Amino acid sequence: MNAPHHVTASDSQRRNTNMAVCIAVIAKENYPLYIRSVPTQNELKFHYTVHTSLDVVEEKISAVGKSLGDQRELYLGLLYPTEDYKVYGYVTNSKVKFVIVVDSSNTSLRDNEIRSMFRKLHNSFTDVMCNPFHNPGDSIQSKAFDGIVSGMMVQTG
Repeated sequence: MNAPHHVTASDSQRRNTNMAVCIAVIAKENYPLYIRSVPTQNELKFHYTVHTSLDVVEEKISAVGKSLGDQRELYLGLLYPTEDYKVYGYVTNSKVKFVIVVDSSNTSLRDNEIRSMFRKLHNSFTDVMCNPFHNPGDSIQSKAFDGIVSGMMVQTG
């Protein structure tokens, strides 16, 4: 009786940790610092999806900014759904934006799991920014950051 329960827990865990089809980090000035997508043949489509999501991010930031002042939530939630994907957003205090695109067919996904992915991404981004050899504003070339992102991406078999 314990073995099947253990298998379901690990299956659920594996499914929920590898679910993004695209992860992007966008600078304050709206140019990409990092963008990675799976499968790679859809890369241009994901660049477009991320770019169009920035308008929604700006709208949400300005709407929240008016109502709360500077005490704003970093997690912006679902920016917009498309037929194939759901696009989620997060903005840091320094106005760097994170965008995660998830396949719409992934219905098991919960809001707290997306929040957790953004927190992990933000922590890794902070580590990159603290590296004395990284110039702020340059694209992200960190193997550690790449590793964190790879762990969040859908694994293509």
